Amino acid sequence: MSTTDYPTILAEVQTILGRFARNPAPLEEETELVNDLGLDSLLVMEIVQEVEDAFDISFPLNNLSEIRTVRDFTLQIQQELEA
Repeated sequence: MSTTDYPTILAEVQTILGRFARNPAPLEEETELVNDLGLDSLLVMEIVQEVEDAFDISFPLNNLSEIRTVRDFTLQIQQELEA
């Protein structure tokens, strides 16, 4: 996927996260990855790999500590696509 359109990226991120979420929570932009979805570090790394494959990007792991919500994650992907 090569689009940098936020709604398109968000939809794909929600699809990917939905496959990994441990807690049944709505996948809204303000949904927190750890607190609401119950993701742990191993699942986050698997998600990053899925995102890298889906968007053909290399995700900067040093930025993971700044990502708390679905929106944060989507914006980081959009930034990488635009770089």
